[in-house]
Amino acid sequence: MATEQQNHLKQVAEQSQTLIAEINQLEGQAKSKREMLTKLQGIAEYLDGLGVKLPTEEEAAADEAAAETEVVTPEAETAAS
Repeated sequence: MATEQQNHLKQVAEQSQTLIAEINQLEGQAKSKREMLTKLQGIAEYLDGLGVKLPTEEEAAADEAAAETEVVTPEAETAAS
C-alpha cells in the first residue's frame, strides 16, 4: 500500500516530467524563431547592400496622401471621355 509521501513523490515526478516536456517544446520554438530572425536579418542586409532603403515617415505619409488623391479608376476615365 502506497503511503501519502509515496503518492506525493509520484505526483512530483509526474509534474517534473511534464515541465521537462514543456521546456523542450519551448526551446524548440525559440530555436525556430532564432533561425527565422537570422534569415530575416540576412535578407535585410542583402537589400541594404543593394541600396534599398525604407522611406522616412514623412516620405511615406506624403506618398500615401498622393496615392489617395491620384486614384483613377477605369470608370472615371470612361465617364470623363
